[in-house]
Amino acid sequence: MAVGLYADVHVQSAITRGLRLRGVDVLTAQDDETIEWSDVALFERAAELERVIFTRDDDFVSEATRRQRTQQPFASVVYAHQRRASISQCVRDLELIAKTFGPGDLHGRVIYLPL
Repeated sequence: MAVGLYADVHVQSAITRGLRLRGVDVLTAQDDETIEWSDVALFERAAELERVIFTRDDDFVSEATRRQRTQQPFASVVYAHQRRASISQCVRDLELIAKTFGPGDLHGRVIYLPL
């Protein structure tokens, strides 16, 4: 069973193209027409769609941390810093995550790339 990814607006198209070439189910904020939505709204959207959020935006980590502290459920976040994880590292690690875990396996977690 695979988990679907939700790529926010800060994710380079090269990453989503690489993932799709590897057969990973990835929905972008652009595809979903949510590029103007707040981080909070995107958390809710990802949970509604049972997808893990992938981002390169520090604010998502802050929101996930806040939700962990208040024990508020959320779809997991995979975060890769812009300078610390290359596009190819992101593609490899996200493929591994997407193909290893199922939709219910990752709720309420923050995963940092590179693995």
